[in-house]
Amino acid sequence: MSYRFDTLAIHAGQPNDEATGAVTVPIYQTSTYQQLEPGVNRGYGYSRTEHPTRHALERNLAALEGARFGLAFASGMAAIHNVLSLLRAGDHVVTTQDLYGGAWRIFVKFFSKFGVDFTFVDTGNLAAVEEAIRPETRLLWLETPSNPLLKVTDIAACAAIGRAAGVRVVVDNTFATPVLQQPIALGADIVVHSTTKYINGHSDCLGGAVITDDEALFTELKFFQNAIGAVPGPQDCFLILRGIKTLSLRVERHCANASAIVEFLRRSERVRRVYYPGFGAIVSFEADDALEITPNLELWTLAESLGSVKSLFCHPATMTHASMDPDVRRAVGIGDDLIRLSVGLEDVRDLIDDLERALAPRSVACAR
Repeated sequence: MSYRFDTLAIHAGQPNDEATGAVTVPIYQTSTYQQLEPGVNRGYGYSRTEHPTRHALERNLAALEGARFGLAFASGMAAIHNVLSLLRAGDHVVTTQDLYGGAWRIFVKFFSKFGVDFTFVDTGNLAAVEEAIRPETRLLWLETPSNPLLKVTDIAACAAIGRAAGVRVVVDNTFATPVLQQPIALGADIVVHSTTKYINGHSDCLGGAVITDDEALFTELKFFQNAIGAVPGPQDCFLILRGIKTLSLRVERHCANASAIVEFLRRSERVRRVYYPGFGAIVSFEADDALEITPNLELWTLAESLGSVKSLFCHPATMTHASMDPDVRRAVGIGDDLIRLSVGLEDVRDLIDDLERALAPRSVACAR
């Protein structure tokens, strides 16, 4: 039977435990399993390779993305590394211009030294995407909405370009989540998540995921997962599964709060520009003397990461994108006056009041 998203979030990959009847997937806090005879096990042998709590999470994530196969990792960066392991020296990747600084770092400062070449383009410009593809291009790596300027890429159109060129299309779906966007259905070959963010949603564990509907591709990526070993422990898998159960409810509230924040920022005299694609709960804005705003915020926490129930904000130039070369960062539009908000689940009136105090003209703020 085919179930809808909210039902899948609670049930997919998570049957009641046969041994005890527990309605929540247990935390199997074990590293190894008894074998029936040498080389023959009961389904699990060693937890780096397979683990029942992780297996439940992997099946659940795949179902939410409308795919058959999921792989869980110890962090979003471990998931990115897993996909990049498909590449060899001489291969080429076309990717989004303003993407997460950690992704830029592993592309430019790690895989480049092994002879992999990267071209950064505005992936919203389909002509630029087509022009960037070469005979040696192996991946078209999309981040949509992008981080931190929230540019939107047409996944279906890029997937068509990729198919025509024999290039696999990878989509980082961390910002949108499968609640708002399902790239596999739009033609993508691989979906990547930092499950640390909205999927977990509570800022209490790290995680990543790689999802595909291609069995041969899954088999190759599964080999890399086991060989490299950057897998999550059972406690982290349990926490991420717990977060998934309320994912769509949280995303709905996140988005509603973000829309109200955007309307407020657009009225603020101190805000020069607001970046918001019309969906999701990440909002970026440029303001005069942005760094002077940050000490005046009380409810908003200055911190890396996003997607938490608690509202966070960051200064990309010195935080999430500090690893990017400054000239590259500024060239793609990530300036020193840019602030990125991750809108949480507090009462939005309190969040707006806090922003209003911080963004008040300096003479007014001093008077208070």
